[in-house]
Amino acid sequence: MNSTINLIQEALSYGFMQRALIVGVLIGLSSAMLGIFLVLKKFSMIGDGLAHVSFATVAIALFLGASPLFVSIPIVTVSSILIMNLNEKAGIHGDAAIGLVSSFSVALGVLISSVSGGFNVDLFSYLFGSILAIQKTDLWLSVILAIGVIFTVIFYYNDLFAITHDEAFSSVIGIPTKRRNYLIATLTSVTIVLGIRVVGTMLISSMIIFPTVSALQISKNFKSTIIIAAIISVFSVVVGLLGSYVLNLPSGAAIVMINGIILGIMMLYKGIVQR
Repeated sequence: MNSTINLIQEALSYGFMQRALIVGVLIGLSSAMLGIFLVLKKFSMIGDGLAHVSFATVAIALFLGASPLFVSIPIVTVSSILIMNLNEKAGIHGDAAIGLVSSFSVALGVLISSVSGGFNVDLFSYLFGSILAIQKTDLWLSVILAIGVIFTVIFYYNDLFAITHDEAFSSVIGIPTKRRNYLIATLTSVTIVLGIRVVGTMLISSMIIFPTVSALQISKNFKSTIIIAAIISVFSVVVGLLGSYVLNLPSGAAIVMINGIILGIMMLYKGIVQR
């Protein structure tokens, strides 16, 4: 027990772990608050699709010798809007639109990495996350993102609530549904790009889906779902990061496993209560 406490104290003394915890908590908070709108609108897999897009943008950035962060944010944002336009204007359902964009992006990323000499260490860290890769730029962008997400959810709560439950009716009563959807898509894109530093492109979508689905098992209303999901997400990030250091495990996988365990507990609790 004492050795574990000592290891946690040691972890907290390192700058990279402090940055990882702050960024992880802010990304966890942002993804959880956005998650309910994406899950209930049946767009939860957009996180997975955009993660695949970010894989391609990282490959492009590494090939060009540019900063992956500043290459990924605009391209992933445009891709999220493209997915929504395919769904709205081309009549392609959400999951199919996501599949089209994500599969094309993975193919592009693999081709670029092949041309540039294969998968290197940098690209591998983006695939599965690396807390050592988190820089001060990520920290400040995460702070701005979290503020933007919290402001959006609070200020546009009624609009987002209406759009989530009945988008057609929301449009009829004058809510600018397209602008609100684009706003959520943009915030989700930035969350995905920043989140891949912590858990990687292969696992980032889980930070959007798991906390919300867990919260839905026990929540009583829309607001409580957002609050519970945020608490679960932040708890999973903190325990997952510290646990990964103590047990020498991959941080991204540890965070997802904690989320999975919590979901299992919530489902078990719901099953017992409903009997």
